[in-house]
Amino acid sequence: MPDKVLIIDDDASIRKLMTKVISCNDLTPVTANNGEEALKLLKETTFQLVLLDIMLPGIDGFQVLKKIRYLGIKTPVIIISGKTEDYDTLYGLDLGADNYIHKPFNPIVLGAKIKALIRRDKQAHGTEDSGTTLGPFLLDNKSMRFYKNEEEIFLSAKELIIIKLFLEHPGQVFSKEALYEQAWGDSIVDDNAIMVYINRLRNKIEDNPKLPKYLQTIWGKGYTFSISN
Repeated sequence: MPDKVLIIDDDASIRKLMTKVISCNDLTPVTANNGEEALKLLKETTFQLVLLDIMLPGIDGFQVLKKIRYLGIKTPVIIISGKTEDYDTLYGLDLGADNYIHKPFNPIVLGAKIKALIRRDKQAHGTEDSGTTLGPFLLDNKSMRFYKNEEEIFLSAKELIIIKLFLEHPGQVFSKEALYEQAWGDSIVDDNAIMVYINRLRNKIEDNPKLPKYLQTIWGKGYTFSISN
């Protein structure tokens, strides 16, 4: 599956140009025309790179970048902006951007920088499939160690199976039958076992297990996992 690149820009012509650059480099473009939409996408989907404009409606690009890093999302970010002052460049890099490119840009050069940054990030973190991330959570698929905000949380084997399923399918509702079959390999469901493991996970990953914001119950249907606002 091609790597995904999130394009955040309110200018339709720029989004169109960036989309072409991304597609021509065998990557999958996803677009957002404002910061709120972009943050929602970033909480629900794993991207390999973000292209971020600064002058956005609502919250500006600098605020978007702050929020991205606050959420623990380590996806590489290239700021692409018409703001050319040294102060803006330094400020963006200080907030956690990996590069700062001025508009107008050369599409060929941009494509080369995108591929180089994605390749460097993969090398720094191992292979492409070495980890599954969502918001503040990371599951290392090699060691099967689980982290929240870079702090390790110890999970049992079945808890790891369940959390991996949730992280790889954010927002999807899983029935008790689906969860039991994945974790126990049996189609005959033990409702009590499911509830016990859901509660254990909540106690380990939620700030307030009694008011869960990540692992939600969808009454009559099952459970879903997502990053709340």
